[in-house]
Order: sequence, then C-alpha cells, then structure tokens
Amino acid sequence: MVALVASSPVVGNRLSRDDFYDRLSALDEAAMKKALWTLYWRGSAPVRERIMAAIDPASATAQAARANAPVDADRVKAEVREFAALARQGAYLAGDRRVSPKERTRWRFTFQRLAKTTTQALSGRDVEPAASAMATLIDLACELRSVDYFRSDDPVEAARFVVSDAAAVAWAAVRREQGYPAFCERAAGQLVRWESRWGWTRRGHGWVSERETSLAQVVAGMLPAADAWGQFADAYLRALDSVVDQRGPADGHRRSRKERREDLAEWHALLRERLSHGEYQDRLDALANHPALVGRR
Repeated sequence: MVALVASSPVVGNRLSRDDFYDRLSALDEAAMKKALWTLYWRGSAPVRERIMAAIDPASATAQAARANAPVDADRVKAEVREFAALARQGAYLAGDRRVSPKERTRWRFTFQRLAKTTTQALSGRDVEPAASAMATLIDLACELRSVDYFRSDDPVEAARFVVSDAAAVAWAAVRREQGYPAFCERAAGQLVRWESRWGWTRRGHGWVSERETSLAQVVAGMLPAADAWGQFADAYLRALDSVVDQRGPADGHRRSRKERREDLAEWHALLRERLSHGEYQDRLDALANHPALVGRR
C-alpha cells in the first residue's frame, strides 16, 4: 500500500485537504481500495461507522452513525424558534404557504422531533442555545393550554411533551456546564413562569399527565443542602421582583397574583419547610409580602 503520510506540511499531525488529495492522486483504484479496506478492517468502531456512512448512506450502520453525530445546537435553536413563530402566527391552522397541508397534520411529530433533538443537544458542551431552544418549546407548551395553535383538543398530550422532564434536562445541563449560580438564576425565573399546579395538558389526564411532576419537585431534587436552598431562594425573590418590574411575564401570558400564588403554592411550602430555621429565615418574610404574590389582581 502506498504511504499517505510523508514530508509535506501538516497541521496538528494532519495533512491539509490539498496535500491529502495530492497524495491520493498517486494511488490507482486498487491501491485506494486497499487503503480504505485496511482502515475499515483495522479501525475502531467509530471509524468503521464513518466509512460505511460515506460508501453506503442508506445502510443501518450509516444511519446509526448519523444518529450518534454531535447535534448542532445553534441549528436546533433556529429550527425551534421558526417552528414556534409559525405556530404563533397561525400558520398551522390556516392556508399559510409557509406550512404545507401535510406538515399541518403532522405538527405533533415535528414537535416530538424537535424536543428529542434539543434534548440531545443539551448533552453536549454548548448548552446555551440548546437551553434556549428547550425554553421556547416549554413556553409554547404553556401557551397551548389556552391558545389554539394546532388542530387538537389537547396539543401537549398529542405531542407527548412532558414539561417537567424537559425542564429537568435543561436545568441539569445548565448546572453542569455553567455552574450552580447560573442554574439558580435561570431555573428560578423559569419556575415562576412555567409552574402549573394542574400540569400542562388541557384535560389533566392521559399519557403526559401520568408522567408529569411539579417543577417545585424538580427543583427540590436539584438542591442538595440548606445553603443551596438559601441561594436559590435569593434568585427566586429576584425573579419575582422581575415580574413586578415587567408588569407581566415575558411570554405575554398574564396571570393574576392569585393565580401565580396558587401555581407556586407547593414551592412556597417547600421553602417554608427548608428555611424556617437558620440564616435564610428572613427570606420567608420577604416572600410572604412580595407584591408579585399578594392580592387578587
């Protein structure tokens, strides 16, 4: 077999593309087949999968290699945002040319695919765009409790989208890659925005409802010690301050203070249980009198 590596300039022990092609030009077809076979037969499993993906794209091995390939988080974010924007503009309900009639009836599969791809992206290192994409999907799911963006009597159930699972995956990724303070700031604000005492489907029963849990329980499972609860409580109070400053939530859905207080009642009970004794006890007084929660309007 003709050697492919000689005395040409290399970068990081690799030939440039032009140099590599120059070396290949010295090989006849038989020599190239022999070189490729040697790499395939003696290479690791990932190498074999990549070779199969190149020479037989329809093979099961090639499909598996594509499935295991790293997800482009920025591309996922852009696709999710486009999907949500089209839904909010009514494109999945009426004769909008941007959405084909076939896609209009298959929206739930698109939702499921985007949720799966976003979850895969959250397993990587570039979690910021992936976390943003998941937040967009969860915002959309929250809106679907009361707004018809798709032809379905219970869209979240139809899409098989479990909000609490999605939030847990996103928050865990942020904590892993960005640290505990970043997790607190993000999760606290999203807890205020997303928590729902009755879940996120319209009917409150079915496949999705059986798998849902409150976001209060999700957060509680991610706070290992008393100090962690105190730090999160501080972030939570700042999130409530932000609601007051905005005069309404960022997603455009206005809840009364009474509704917000009822949705967050389980979380407040957990805070009282954890912080009623110790250095963070005064946070409970601030919570009890917070203008984002007190009153009915």
